[in-house]
Amino acid sequence: MTRTLSIVVIASTVLASFVSCSAPVETEPAGVPSLDGYFDRGTLIIEADDGVRHEFDIYLAIELNQQRRGLMFVRKMPINTGMLFVYELSDMHSMWMKNTYIPLDMVFARADGSVSSVIHDTQPLSLTSQGSIEPVNYVLELNAGTARRINVGRKSRISWERLSD
Repeated sequence: MTRTLSIVVIASTVLASFVSCSAPVETEPAGVPSLDGYFDRGTLIIEADDGVRHEFDIYLAIELNQQRRGLMFVRKMPINTGMLFVYELSDMHSMWMKNTYIPLDMVFARADGSVSSVIHDTQPLSLTSQGSIEPVNYVLELNAGTARRINVGRKSRISWERLSD
């Protein structure tokens, strides 16, 4: 092997190892590829404060390992997509933005789907805890600005269903 070819092979190997270590970048508009296969999908309806219904495609974070992962490393999420954290027991739940690169709105909802509170425009990569003001069973994460845009507030209600395989 020539010296030049050896250098090219070594440089290519080093470059490939650096690229494989970088955080995943989300580019697909139809979903979030790095979340597909790890999370079940569902459809969520928000009945906003003004009575208008809005439909979202959601990823379901039901298992503890899914809840720990959440939207970490996601760089872009389609406008009508979100993640619903589903907790079996009603409790005070809080979230943080560790390794989360996109600003989010967090909608906290009771077991019956009624909205308890909304936190708007969370700061990406923050370790500050953002929590519910009362015991809840659901936390819905949406792209920042969505909750205000569609009028989600304390008169709103969510309902959801899991998509069949």
